[in-house]
Amino acid sequence: MFKNILKRKPKTVEIFSPLNGKVIDISDVPDPVFSEKMMGDGFAIIPSDGKLVSPVKGTIIQVFPTKHAICIEAIDGLEIIIHIGLDTVELNGSGFDVKVKVNDSVDVGDLLVNIDIDFLKINNKDTVTPVVISNYADKVKSMTLEKNSKDVKCKELVLKCNLI
Repeated sequence: MFKNILKRKPKTVEIFSPLNGKVIDISDVPDPVFSEKMMGDGFAIIPSDGKLVSPVKGTIIQVFPTKHAICIEAIDGLEIIIHIGLDTVELNGSGFDVKVKVNDSVDVGDLLVNIDIDFLKINNKDTVTPVVISNYADKVKSMTLEKNSKDVKCKELVLKCNLI
């Protein structure tokens, strides 16, 4: 009876690309808050367009007033922060058309934000978009970045996490 409990595999959670673009390792993000994993671990996307979709099934738990970041609680309990670009908080919401609100349920691929990539570039903002698991230390045993340094499309598998 107890043999099956002891042999149980850890639950694997998949996180999908929220953007079309190129996946990079979180340690390559040119901002120490992300590259040194102060907010958690994950990956980043250099977007090729401005359609940001949900990387997981879950619930929107925060939309920053400056519209530059969204937090999602996935159905497995992971808390995902998507931070659109670097230093974009300084734009005070300009360039972001948010399509969700707190407590909205989302599925993989649901539209979250339309981003005006050209506006970000004109305002000298790096468009690299970190996708961070903020409760990584409490929830994740190990993870595998499936698409490092590869081009991806929205809803392609990027990260596999084995939960504790």
